[in-house]
Amino acid sequence: MTTRPVRIGLQLQPQHADYSTIRRTAAEAEELGVDVLFNWDHFYPLYGDPDGLHFECWTMLGAWAEATSRVEIGALVTCNSYRNPDLLADMARTVDHISDGRLILGIGSGWFEKDYQEYGYEFGTAGGRLNDLADALPRIEARLGKLNPPPTRKIPVLIGGGGEKKTLRLVAKHADIWHSFGDAATVAHKLGVLRQHCADVGRDFSEIEVSGGLSAEGGVAAATALREQGVSLFTVGAGGPKPDLGPLRDWLAWRDEQNA
Repeated sequence: MTTRPVRIGLQLQPQHADYSTIRRTAAEAEELGVDVLFNWDHFYPLYGDPDGLHFECWTMLGAWAEATSRVEIGALVTCNSYRNPDLLADMARTVDHISDGRLILGIGSGWFEKDYQEYGYEFGTAGGRLNDLADALPRIEARLGKLNPPPTRKIPVLIGGGGEKKTLRLVAKHADIWHSFGDAATVAHKLGVLRQHCADVGRDFSEIEVSGGLSAEGGVAAATALREQGVSLFTVGAGGPKPDLGPLRDWLAWRDEQNA
């Protein structure tokens, strides 16, 4: 299997900052050379003041599509529960066009109970939400095939999560990128499961890009270990009133060393 070049993503958290700060940080990240700019799909902050400043995901992606010119953009990840799948496909197609083909459709089954309670969605069970995602993905694909005009490209689908029976099977069937969680040993095990699911559904495992998170605690050693398992897209987070892009600069330098 050909080793993919390292790519670096920034998850710019849409919390605890005014939008002018978020826009400015997105522009700075693109200038620095980041490959992918992610936000997330929640309605309230995930940490810090639980009722602090927060903005909606997809309207922000539409704005980023206009405000940036090179980076890929997407949610890490969209919550399947919050939008009709056909509508989500149309939203993705529209942002794809606004961005000239730079959208990644990140999607997952949802987990943040406060979002559901406050906005009137049924929380249900984790298994039920995964079943809903399994039903939604073919609808999204079918709608993307019907829209006029069609997307500018085959929009890459990113699925996050490591559930071995349901989530990784959905990755095998539908995803272009799998966003993993955990250390190198965990990822190695999950990739073994994913390979089997790919074999079962007749999918070429090498078509799926493997994505993972970066943390200051793990450092370069942890990232290198993930790289050895096949991870090629690495994402670092930034947020708050004054997002710090210092760690991003360091990881971009590491990317360039890896790809030299």
